[in-house]
Amino acid sequence: METIDKKTVAEIVSENIKTADIFKKNGIDFCCGGNVNVKQVCKKKGVDFDALLEELIRVNDIVLPAQDFNNWELDFLCDYITNTHHKYVKEASILLIQYADRVADVHGHHYSEVIEINKLAHLIVNELKSHMQKEETILFPFIKKMVSAKKNGVALEKPAFGTISNPINMMEKEHSDVGGSLKAIAMYSNDFTPPAEACNTFKALYSKLEEFQNDLFQHIHLENNILFPKAMVLENELLG
Repeated sequence: METIDKKTVAEIVSENIKTADIFKKNGIDFCCGGNVNVKQVCKKKGVDFDALLEELIRVNDIVLPAQDFNNWELDFLCDYITNTHHKYVKEASILLIQYADRVADVHGHHYSEVIEINKLAHLIVNELKSHMQKEETILFPFIKKMVSAKKNGVALEKPAFGTISNPINMMEKEHSDVGGSLKAIAMYSNDFTPPAEACNTFKALYSKLEEFQNDLFQHIHLENNILFPKAMVLENELLG
């Protein structure tokens, strides 16, 4: 605690760029105005220093153990995707757009690639918002209904969308589109490598983009390679 007490916000973020999200969430400038003692700025802004310190200490914690996704029931897998990956996207998108807008506004005149990255970040966030809503209101509820029908031995009504392959094909296309946009961001950002002279907000943007990409690839893997194929098999079993 004493070590962190003596450090500035900028020093803490420079040592571990992941801490930028914590300061941003608490309204503490870690970039141009980051050369201030962390405890003093918490007092000035009315931020609970002890709570902030706990978040800083736990920033690198691994919270998810290895999971045997392939053997989970499909309704449980739907809930896991919603509560883990959809939740992450919704929360991370807020910071991602704030970082992307700021870096494009401040550094776009010198680094033209961040203008393109900002456009792509907005495109991805908007596409995922619509995409996840369709999954949560149409596709996942039908998958859960199929699981329930099989467990309880009851007849399953044919869905309004005809066959589950129709929304699945749409979801997979949207996965491909978002994946393409993320690959373009990786190219523009030199695989999320900020310039040597980059400020902390610039570094935080690239770190967040890489984290976002890694989560989304796992998210898409669970759907494309496990949930969707098994859901189509289950529908064929129930409806023929």
